[in-house]
Amino acid sequence: MIEFTFGQILEALLLAARWTVVLSLVSFVAGGTVGLALLVMRVSRSRLSRAFARVYIEVFQGTPLLLQLFIVFFGLPLIGVDVSPWVAATLGLTFFTSAYLAEIWRGCVQAVPKGQWEASESLAMNYFEQLRHVILPQAARIAVAPTVGFGVQAIKDTALVSIIGFSELTKAGAEISNATFKPFLVYGLVALIYFALCYPLTHYARTLQRTLYGPR
Repeated sequence: MIEFTFGQILEALLLAARWTVVLSLVSFVAGGTVGLALLVMRVSRSRLSRAFARVYIEVFQGTPLLLQLFIVFFGLPLIGVDVSPWVAATLGLTFFTSAYLAEIWRGCVQAVPKGQWEASESLAMNYFEQLRHVILPQAARIAVAPTVGFGVQAIKDTALVSIIGFSELTKAGAEISNATFKPFLVYGLVALIYFALCYPLTHYARTLQRTLYGPR
């Protein structure tokens, strides 16, 4: 057993938490970009685009994130594409996040009154002009709170990438616990760090919800 002080354990966990934050941000931004493209396809007038987006969303929503990470990390090398744990984690989380964000945002688009589509169409706007200038700005206001709320889930989902060898907070916690034989202390600190990362977003989402949807 290696003796570590409380300060050394906390410092090591905080250093690992940096990768949790970076992975959360990268996967959320990349997932949001893909999710926006899926949203446009999902509400498109093209039957083929709608079908592709629907199948993509149902596949990644209907399978566990852990399984998706395994397929990316162990499956791609079988076809000659070697990926590092960082790339596999980013791809897996991006696919998963994009599917959920696309559905969240689709609900927000559908919440915009149908009259807004009809009014913009009467102004001779094409489909993409309607989305860009009329529909999406209104849907964005509705989407802020649930999107921020899903960001909390995105942070917690990063814990699963430890299973493919990516050294983030949960992985570091397991390694330190095995070295120190202090699982209660180590995992207690891991839980507190996750809480410190997630609570501000949760509080912000609730504040936004009260501000945007509260009585006027």
